[in-house]
Amino acid sequence: MKDSSRSCCNCGTKNGMAPFSDRSVKISFKELSTEIAGLAGWTCGACDETEFTPDSAARYADASDSLIEAYRREVGEQVKRIRKEASLTQSEAVRYLSGGGHNAFSRYERAEVEPPKPLLILMALIDRHPELLQEVIHLNDTAALGMLSGKDHTHSAG
Repeated sequence: MKDSSRSCCNCGTKNGMAPFSDRSVKISFKELSTEIAGLAGWTCGACDETEFTPDSAARYADASDSLIEAYRREVGEQVKRIRKEASLTQSEAVRYLSGGGHNAFSRYERAEVEPPKPLLILMALIDRHPELLQEVIHLNDTAALGMLSGKDHTHSAG
């Protein structure tokens, strides 16, 4: 890197960016992490802002994307495992657990879309306490007010 007198674009320190090469950086996404070795760029001595060379920036972005994809695949595999262990079809899982579109679980299981957090929590609870599935199915067949309070809210006219 021949440009050793760069000003920081973050804090504005004139000539604040010092070049680096062959640096390793650990990146994380949720529970997953990876290390990217051999990165090059500049770091600001005043604010620690980092700018990567174009090649290093592309490698950093690719590694970040790969980490997100790996997370989605893992989530998809777990969603599928829990659904199958609960003996639910994808259609039943949509009906009882998510209320999403008809192919929602297929898309979750293929890692095309990340499932909403409340669905992941519900599936984790069913995985840990399979007996809750019957309660979930029962609640799906009751009126909304009864579901929220646990009371029978049958209303009679008259």
